Amino acid sequence: MWVEHFDAIVVGAGFGGLGAALRLSERGARVRLSEALTYPGGCASTFTRGGRRYEAGATLFSGLGPDQLFGRWARRFEMVYDVEWLDPLVTLRGPFGELPVLRDRGAFIDRLCGLPGAPVDALRAFFDAQRKVADTLWSLFDSPESLPPWSASALARHALAALRYAPLAMLVGRPLAQVLGYSRLRTFAPFDAWARALCQITVQCSPDEVEAPFALAALDYPWRGTGHVRGGIGRLATALVGALERTGGQARFADRVTSIVRGPSGWRVKSRRGEATAAVVVCNAAPGVVRRLAALEDDSARELLRLEGRVETGWGASMQYLTLAPAEADEAPHHIECVADTALPFEEGNHIFVSIGDPDARGRRSATVSTHVRPVPSEPPAEYFARIQAAMTRTLSLRAPEVAARVEARMTGSPRTFERFTGRPGGFVGGVPRRAGLHNYYTLSPTTLAEGLYLVGDAVFPGQSTLATALGGHRAADAAAAAIEQASGRRLQPAQ
Repeated sequence: MWVEHFDAIVVGAGFGGLGAALRLSERGARVRLSEALTYPGGCASTFTRGGRRYEAGATLFSGLGPDQLFGRWARRFEMVYDVEWLDPLVTLRGPFGELPVLRDRGAFIDRLCGLPGAPVDALRAFFDAQRKVADTLWSLFDSPESLPPWSASALARHALAALRYAPLAMLVGRPLAQVLGYSRLRTFAPFDAWARALCQITVQCSPDEVEAPFALAALDYPWRGTGHVRGGIGRLATALVGALERTGGQARFADRVTSIVRGPSGWRVKSRRGEATAAVVVCNAAPGVVRRLAALEDDSARELLRLEGRVETGWGASMQYLTLAPAEADEAPHHIECVADTALPFEEGNHIFVSIGDPDARGRRSATVSTHVRPVPSEPPAEYFARIQAAMTRTLSLRAPEVAARVEARMTGSPRTFERFTGRPGGFVGGVPRRAGLHNYYTLSPTTLAEGLYLVGDAVFPGQSTLATALGGHRAADAAAAAIEQASGRRLQPAQ
């Protein structure tokens, strides 16, 4: 049987895999990207049912600014997609009323400080301190070279920034609720609800649990090139596939990989569409999937089991995919975050995120409603998810009645549904919850499972978002490119 050879095979077309494949192809490697689904994006994808497009999960994305990663890629690779810079980005609604999260950070803080009972001095002190942390950490996302493995020039830049990093040492290993006077602000309901909701969505746990540096950076998410991709995030994922193909790479869909086997001169990968070999393999898949595909031993197997266990301490998603009747007046795509009761955990239908997309030719819109759920509930699954769906519907009717009144069709989804639409085993969302502890910093370089085998995605550094996974893919690609050059004895040359 004829076996094709590549420099690199990338398994999975989530944003980590897309970032890795594009970077390798840009550097001159011969790359194949294999994806089990028929469309790219993974957990951040857009699927079609009944002729309508729905966001599978996440719906707001950072890094889209002209000087950020996706913006730079758009210019460099002539990618075509449209971003709508919504203002407000999100409107948070709860028992305290309505809080628009404005695109201008200062205007948002002024809005908070202008609310009745606002502890103005404490709020401004918190946001001043939070911004210093966010500016330091987000600067690492402005350039992939800022992340490990570091070049000499990157190390020099980090050395010059050492004084900026020093204050972070006081935050490491501590939960957000214990730092920067956060506890004094918890009695101010609008701020507390905003922080709890944003932490739950971005770092998958509450302020009482979350590692402070990650949380303080995540609280700046709305102001870091965050926008709505018109037509769904699948447009951006598809644009990245186009960029990969224009640089000489291959993308194969409906091509599920079934095994990854180490051979005498690299790796042998079997997939639905045949076999191929490569010097390196980059896996953008859940740790448990990679463990089963590659049958690794010793330390690599233990590392995958450790990561698999951490992912399983996280969350699944219960979804509602809605079709909305046309609005009486013109409306832009928008996002509403709803909390029924701030005294309860922000999960299981008490807290929902509602994303209303672009209109079709008849003015109807698709909407995705999501909430965090326990993938392995303590009660019978059918009863549990029926209860969650009922809670989601109640919260939507309570906090967004104008949306609930327009629902023409509702398609419900459990973690199993999310798994089917995204390829994510168990329906787990968001990778590893960033609970406080030094374990968050044990592995900061690309995760190398074996010589020439790399793991990328939201289960490994730098984290959960599409921007973070794409950056992680980029850095893993640089390490993989060095391995290709060493294995082949040749220097990679970018295509002209």
